[in-house]
Amino acid sequence: MRWHFQDFIYGSIDGAVTTFAIVAGVVGASLSPNIILILGFANLFGDGFSMAVSNYQASKAHKEYIAMMRKKEEWSIDNLEEQERQEIRDIYSKKGFKDELLEEIVRMITSRRKVWVDTMMREELGLVDDEKKPLDSALSTFFGFNVIGLIPLLPFVFFLILDWQVDGLAFLCSVVSTGAAFFLVGMIKGKIVKKSIWSSGLFTLLIGGSAAFVAYIVGYGLHLIVK
Repeated sequence: MRWHFQDFIYGSIDGAVTTFAIVAGVVGASLSPNIILILGFANLFGDGFSMAVSNYQASKAHKEYIAMMRKKEEWSIDNLEEQERQEIRDIYSKKGFKDELLEEIVRMITSRRKVWVDTMMREELGLVDDEKKPLDSALSTFFGFNVIGLIPLLPFVFFLILDWQVDGLAFLCSVVSTGAAFFLVGMIKGKIVKKSIWSSGLFTLLIGGSAAFVAYIVGYGLHLIVK
């Protein structure tokens, strides 16, 4: 199996956001800490599995679509050779090539069937097969969702294991640890996509914090209405 950081980051951010949103909502509604753990772990495994399956299906569908379009291009090259050759000529003509150089490019590309098909897939259809296995993508998403999504729950787990009173301190620890997780995941994402790790970390922290704040306000508002 190969880990895919893009899917790991995707799962990590969603896991941390949704789990901490549950924590913030329950705390805002002044409900029992046990509800935090019940809803939190249910979210981890339920939503994490759902995301992994969805990612698997999407990746699989994408690969199947690429395979279908590739077969169409292969058929076209075999049965409409001159038309496909002209399409290559048109593509590179628009890139600024002309005369002998253009004809040489067309000759080189069309002399090898795989290169010809790959070129049509990329230049005409904008499709590139990244060779990622759908199962690897799904597992990377699930792993990221559960590992990072567990962080907001850890303070409450430790407080209950140590038989400490679960109060505002547990929530504060959850806020700090989750904020650090958001920032770290954002920094990793920034490094992967070659952008500023600090701005990426702050942006991810802002998104996660906004989602948590909304959940807290909703929980607090409902608590005022129904109490």
